[in-house]
Amino acid sequence: MLMMRQKPAQTRFRDWPLAVKSILGFWSFYALTVVARAFLGTDPWTMLENKLVVIAMGVALTSVIYIGIVIFGAQGTVGRKTVVAIIGSVLASIVMAIFLISVEDLFRESREQFRFQAREGFTIIEQGQQIRIERSAAEPLVLTFPKMHELDPNKRLRYAADSAVVWLFFFLAWSAFYIATQAQAQALGAQRRLADAENAAQAAQVRALRYQVNPHFLFNTLNSLSSLMMTGRADRAEAMLLALSTFFRSSLSLDPTADVSLAEEIDLQRLYLDIEKARFPDRLHVEIDVPLELEPARLPAMILQPIVENAIKYGVSKSRKAVVIRIEARHLDNHRMVLEISNRLKNGGKDELPAATHEGTGLGLTNVCQRLEARFGGRASCRYGPMTSGGYKVALTMPVESNG
Repeated sequence: MLMMRQKPAQTRFRDWPLAVKSILGFWSFYALTVVARAFLGTDPWTMLENKLVVIAMGVALTSVIYIGIVIFGAQGTVGRKTVVAIIGSVLASIVMAIFLISVEDLFRESREQFRFQAREGFTIIEQGQQIRIERSAAEPLVLTFPKMHELDPNKRLRYAADSAVVWLFFFLAWSAFYIATQAQAQALGAQRRLADAENAAQAAQVRALRYQVNPHFLFNTLNSLSSLMMTGRADRAEAMLLALSTFFRSSLSLDPTADVSLAEEIDLQRLYLDIEKARFPDRLHVEIDVPLELEPARLPAMILQPIVENAIKYGVSKSRKAVVIRIEARHLDNHRMVLEISNRLKNGGKDELPAATHEGTGLGLTNVCQRLEARFGGRASCRYGPMTSGGYKVALTMPVESNG
């Protein structure tokens, strides 16, 4: 299969919308300050017309700085981009100063006058390139400033340097904003990619753990069916097989990484317990106590399955007396609940029911704890062990979460 490779130019300039928005936004803000200043005077339109040339040149030079950062600093660190931006800003400010000196004659002269009284009693009027000094006993004295090209080279150089310093801060301000915004976008992108990778890893882990539990359950169930057939209890085997088909239709339709409500999880366990009741009709007794307010709580699908299996395998099947499998849910506080699954002799007895989970491989309980941690992290806990009154208990603590 052929793979299409993206062109380097397209990859380099993939953030051009950000650059365009920031450049236009930066110079638009400058334009707003110019407009505010222009309408404080008496000839705003001339000033605005002259500044349009400056803004257009500023946009063009800022775009060149962006291109330079992308070409010479795209594959480098923030430090390298900063160096490129500084060099580009210095060059752009020099070009801007030279440009403004070169097009001086193209600017329209403002008709706005600045009039003030000197300490010596003269009235000074400044308009454009001229200064008019009005004296009470003499003709007005009119002074005209020379054009930039009429100055000697040294003065032109000094004026250009002063102008370049002013524009340097403009270009450096945009460069700092652009690099900071780009760095923030890259950091957020890295965080999103890390979160996606963690979610994918978590989903893969939960899926793997779920697939490890399924063969464990299937082996136990088929072994039970085999035992019923070999002992001639075909009616019980048939009932167990019907219950098994219903259980598999319900459980295999679930997404291994999905959550289900506590009510749905309990319904699945009822199906499984019905299967086992066909095998142990006299010895298996079930108690389920789940408050209505906890039924919508979300938890990993079939998280209780291996626990109930163990309760039967190491409790009911190893005892000649009636055994109670109890599933209980209760609030710990407003944000947490605990699920307890236990097995005990129906008529009591501390030492007659083996708390024998440790006799097995521990795969089922290990997977339960791992799935719970993968789903809720440190907000959940998994505890298990023999009860002082006999039997065995597993307690799962987790946050109370619901779709609502």
